Amino acid sequence: MSIESLTSSRQAWKALANEEVRTIIAKYFGVRIQRVSDEVRLCEDLGADWLDRLELMILIEDQFPAVEITDDDVDQIDVVGDLIRHIAGVSNDRRRRLIVETPLR
Repeated sequence: MSIESLTSSRQAWKALANEEVRTIIAKYFGVRIQRVSDEVRLCEDLGADWLDRLELMILIEDQFPAVEITDDDVDQIDVVGDLIRHIAGVSNDRRRRLIVETPLR
């Protein structure tokens, strides 16, 4: 596998995850997906309270099994972009662990 194919598959995964997150948020809050940009604030723009945010994070964890969102994370995720970056960061950390833990043959 070349670096280019690895990079393009990583970018494709990010784009897919980005779209899935936006779709989940739009469905949960009953808004059009076009309204769900990186800058949209969960509380102020979408009217989420803490319980809404927690339920949304549970939906995200169900959709992305490798992602774990703690209560502290819920408190720190204010905008859609924060959530997307959190998912991408978890995915990158998991890939690094798999590479390091996989023995060479």
